[in-house]
Amino acid sequence: MAERLLTVRDVSLILGISEKEVMDLVESKQLDAYKVGGVYIRFKQEQITEFRKLFKPASKKTIVFQKYTLKDRISDFFYFNDFYILSILIILLILVIIFQKY
Repeated sequence: MAERLLTVRDVSLILGISEKEVMDLVESKQLDAYKVGGVYIRFKQEQITEFRKLFKPASKKTIVFQKYTLKDRISDFFYFNDFYILSILIILLILVIIFQKY
């Protein structure tokens, strides 16, 4: 029976780190990986469990929430909706020009 190899996503879930950090560990040769078909990177379950015993994440990332002020909300609104606002203004200008003749 063939041994099941783990994907990058599986390893990231087991180790509790991001997929990018897993790839960084592979590139720095701290974690053994195998290429299947020359493209896909896979890992052996036994090696990952052994590595997990020795692995200590560099740092726990803390999420800092910043206060989202009214000014920030208004700024984001205009940033993400500028095309629609400009389109409405142009349409209104065209309508004013058209109906000004009547």
